[in-house]
Amino acid sequence: MAELTRVKSDAELDDVVEILEREGSVIIEDYVDDVTFQGLWADLGPVLADTRHSEKGYDGHLTRRVSSLFRRTTHLTPVVTQPLYLGASRRIMEVPSHMWVGRARIPVTPNIQLSATQAIQIDPGQGKQPLHRDDSLHLRRHPGPTSRVQLMLALSEFTAANGATLVIPGSHHWDDERAPTYAEATPAAMPAGSALLWLGGVYHGGGANTTDKPRTSLTVSLDLGNLRQEENQFLAVPRETVLALPEEVRRLLGYDRCPPGLGWYEMEDPHIVLENPEAEPAIRTAD
Repeated sequence: MAELTRVKSDAELDDVVEILEREGSVIIEDYVDDVTFQGLWADLGPVLADTRHSEKGYDGHLTRRVSSLFRRTTHLTPVVTQPLYLGASRRIMEVPSHMWVGRARIPVTPNIQLSATQAIQIDPGQGKQPLHRDDSLHLRRHPGPTSRVQLMLALSEFTAANGATLVIPGSHHWDDERAPTYAEATPAAMPAGSALLWLGGVYHGGGANTTDKPRTSLTVSLDLGNLRQEENQFLAVPRETVLALPEEVRRLLGYDRCPPGLGWYEMEDPHIVLENPEAEPAIRTAD
């Protein structure tokens, strides 16, 4: 059972990218500061306590899940924009490519977007989640280019006994015919406030909680901008909430265009209309 590599929050971005591309996952210690950590608990703890357990077995019959997190907390921005997470996601997924338009060879680089946000609490007695790849949602084939970088922030301590996320290091290099086994998985044991990052092609799953206390976490995914978001952020986050966020986060939520030409509104940048509805582009009509 391979140990997961750990770095501090002040690690070099190049080092984190190298680890992710080689091993598929990395633990970042001291990922958030105390203000952010306590703010997340204050906002999300009561919501989780009032949430029923999931109804689908895959999601965990003794697991609570709360989505639409940008609507429920004002402390998510530093989690998403943390330089190692956002920087590594951009470096790994925003890969330059090209296309031909007639006889012109046009360079093009896709951007990334927020796909899903969720707080997860695994209660005592919950068994192991089936091992899976998150990028299977987009029917990605493996091995292949990365289309998702996922983050799991520990809001409580993660241990092998309380349901720490199970990860199979290096499994993003496997083809699609090799099935995962629990014997190959390593629990992402880490202190509260730390974060696990992993690529969408890595096999992983929630562990079993055999203790008498819940394991609590928060997860965020960043996907390629030319794929459909897992969580519909346009419904999940009210417009007034979006406007209170930094422009970088607004665009990550989907109010942006992905090159070469996805996400426009009246063939213009949707962020213009988000900021000022009165600036809505005029509809082009025939003379």
